[in-house]
Amino acid sequence: MDLEEIYQTAREKMEGYCRVCSVCDGRACKGEVPGMGGAGTGSSFQANLAAWQDYKLQLRTLHQADDPDTSVTILGEKLTTPILKAPVTGSQYNMGGALSEEEYTKVVVEGSQEFGTIAMTGDSGDPTVYDVGVDAIQACDGFGIPIIKPREQDEIKKRIKMAEEVGSKAVGIDVDGAGLITMALKNQPVGPKSKEELEELVASTELPLILKGIMTADEARLAVDAGVEMIVVSNHGGRVLDSTPGTAEVLPEIAAEVGDEATILVDGGIRAGVDVLKALALGADAVLVARPLIIAAFGGGKEGFKLLLDNLTTELKKAMILTGCNSVDEISSDILRKY
Repeated sequence: MDLEEIYQTAREKMEGYCRVCSVCDGRACKGEVPGMGGAGTGSSFQANLAAWQDYKLQLRTLHQADDPDTSVTILGEKLTTPILKAPVTGSQYNMGGALSEEEYTKVVVEGSQEFGTIAMTGDSGDPTVYDVGVDAIQACDGFGIPIIKPREQDEIKKRIKMAEEVGSKAVGIDVDGAGLITMALKNQPVGPKSKEELEELVASTELPLILKGIMTADEARLAVDAGVEMIVVSNHGGRVLDSTPGTAEVLPEIAAEVGDEATILVDGGIRAGVDVLKALALGADAVLVARPLIIAAFGGGKEGFKLLLDNLTTELKKAMILTGCNSVDEISSDILRKY
């Protein structure tokens, strides 16, 4: 099995939902929500990719970083790679249904654990989808992180309790899902959260609380002041609001504001190991990857999923060698040029 075989199989299995383009940039699937596209014109999806390309890497070879260490510690766990699986659900209505929700979720949670990283599972307009993620995490002895849509407070607390019961590493809320079309279509109310509501949720659990969907420094500050331990810089893959900036544009100012107080993850348009390196150099502690890993799961099952994780991590390691970074901790903005 190689990546080209995986992509070809995925094209067949995801026909009508994802074209598995040679460059996954959101142009062919703009406005296809449900589906794999971005909202409206697709400009937010496209901005995510373009923002990473605004940064170039400083090539350096006069050093001794010949075997870099790609491991990171997240939530007290040493991971082999700073690449985590982003929370995406909807196998049937977003991805075509060639894998059931249970099959897809099992692939990404087990595959992540076997590779030495963590998968985030998601929530959906179909309430049973969250249960599927929690069940998969339980089967992996709690090695996973369920992410909850910004539902009403009591509904979130119920789902936090489920995460606690299976011993998950943390629990999160993707507040960028406040305007999701797929939730509205299923009559599942979601909406924004106030600082007081965040404080209430933080106080309701001993698990670290993650907030996904932060795109401004002021909201990063608000989240951290409310007790959130980890934030994810994300515009929901460009799927909820047209005309947002790319995540790489806003990451540096968010990292400058709260980087010493919270763990920062970022997603959106990360397609190669060099993108991971740029994200770490801009202040992220790790990254989330979604669409490429979904395609790998559909095209190659668990082995295809792990193969792509390995490919991305190998690309990252090579880029670290050629920029003089011996470990993730050594990566800094000094390796970047912006155009």
